[in-house]
Amino acid sequence: MSPHPSLASSFRIGARAVGPGHPCLVVAEIAQAHDGSLGQAHAHLAAAIAAGADAVKFQTHLAAEESTPHEPFRVKFSRQDASRYDYWRRMEFTESQWRGLRDHAQELGALFLSSPFSLAAVELLVGLDVPAWKVGAGELTNLPLLELLGRTARPVLLSSGLATWDELDAAVACVAAQGTPVGLYQCTTAYPCPPERLGLNVLAELRARYGCPVGLSDHSATIFAGLAAVTLGASMLEVHLTLSRHCFGPDVPASLTPEELRELVRGVRFIEAAQAHPVDKIAAAAELVDLRQLFTKSIVARRALPMGHRLVAADLVLKKPGTGLPPAQLAQVVGRVLRHAVAEDHLLQLTDLE
Repeated sequence: MSPHPSLASSFRIGARAVGPGHPCLVVAEIAQAHDGSLGQAHAHLAAAIAAGADAVKFQTHLAAEESTPHEPFRVKFSRQDASRYDYWRRMEFTESQWRGLRDHAQELGALFLSSPFSLAAVELLVGLDVPAWKVGAGELTNLPLLELLGRTARPVLLSSGLATWDELDAAVACVAAQGTPVGLYQCTTAYPCPPERLGLNVLAELRARYGCPVGLSDHSATIFAGLAAVTLGASMLEVHLTLSRHCFGPDVPASLTPEELRELVRGVRFIEAAQAHPVDKIAAAAELVDLRQLFTKSIVARRALPMGHRLVAADLVLKKPGTGLPPAQLAQVVGRVLRHAVAEDHLLQLTDLE
């Protein structure tokens, strides 16, 4: 399948350009790591940005708008919530509380994002003027939600964690029909995700199929997957964050700590710097002539030899530095006659030979 004709190869989220040739957008997914505590939400936000994240992302859940009391737990982790519905209610913040989180992120120089899980959540977040939308894997087939997001004309970042190609085609088409930029995340819905299921190969498949910026939404709880994805050209990278692996919550096993996030960001920028400066091997060797002479060897007289002596292999040895005749010429030197006497450890030159 050829790239989608109406999708942009790059776009902007706020002041940040996203796409090939631009730095990878590193997003710290806080999700429900705050466990319903506004203070913990702010603490996670500050820790993520201090570690180098370009954006922080939450999830905006409004229990009555997205769930029923019959929704089962993915993992029964909570002793205080009788149902998944009760858990979502405990995760809710008010609009003013969300606004405070947005303002905090902006004050620290980062983008504020949050995934909506209902049409009402979209309305709330539109009021906060979020610069882009991240659509969780479970909402990819929610075409009414995608159509609404597309009408806002803000980039829509789709997670493919539960999708077939047909479902992903339909989701992309729904958003693209509004003329809205699309970004796509390879994602595996496993917490944590083992290396065998990361699907790093899908990054190239997404790029070829749709021609839009692609990235990895990673649940591996390592920095390795993200570094590999950036090396393979990922324009976006999203990782879950927890202040400690001793914290409470269903996503902790699939999260990075602030220290790990900092190391991930450092690695991403290191890789980008390397990729931005391709090396010409010939030019590089020419620039390193001093080091080449320091580390390479020359053809050297094993002992003092008289003028007129015809050289044999036993007369010669290879030693540093590399300022004399190179080892590659050893066969051509054997059998030549000395123009003058040479001392032990003399580095032979062409001027020494008849």
